[in-house]
Amino acid sequence: MFRSRSKEEKPVTDKVSVDFSKQPRDPEAPKGRPTPKRSEAQTQRRRAATVPTDRKEAAKRQREARRSDLARQREALASGDERYLPARDKGPVRRFVRDFVDSRFAIAEFFLPMAVVILVLSMVRVPVLQNVSLLLWLGVIVMIVIDSIGIWLRLKKQLAERFPNEPKRGAVAYGLMRTLQMRRLRLPKPQVKRGERP
Repeated sequence: MFRSRSKEEKPVTDKVSVDFSKQPRDPEAPKGRPTPKRSEAQTQRRRAATVPTDRKEAAKRQREARRSDLARQREALASGDERYLPARDKGPVRRFVRDFVDSRFAIAEFFLPMAVVILVLSMVRVPVLQNVSLLLWLGVIVMIVIDSIGIWLRLKKQLAERFPNEPKRGAVAYGLMRTLQMRRLRLPKPQVKRGERP
């Protein structure tokens, strides 16, 4: 029992590799990071469940989402639903501008049909008709400019009275661009009748 070991008899010292990753962690030991909030953990789990694993699947989902958004926007442009309108058409200021323009006759909305008539007249090889088409062209442009200035002044005054604290940047230009479209082709569709003041 108290004898010395011989040189041949050496103690067994096998190296034991301990795999710490598979052993259970001591509950008292710190884990090195703060515990996430429940809402954060749930959103991470949801994101992990919904995120596609490959790029093709991600691109497909993105295309489908874009397609559904565009379909919703088209429906909103036809019905006037404010929730799904594009950003340029949203808000009470833009809605008022649309109603203001749609409730009036504007010479600019007849520009395209008149331009077609004037173009046909100018192509006829009769000098009198060509002169008449040139005069009509100048007259139409002058009338559109005068009418647009009147709409611009009235619309600016109405916006200042009704929406003193709202941002109105680009609203008058938005209305003037709308006057250039024929009433039945305007998007979002007109929500007021002619003569019905907003």
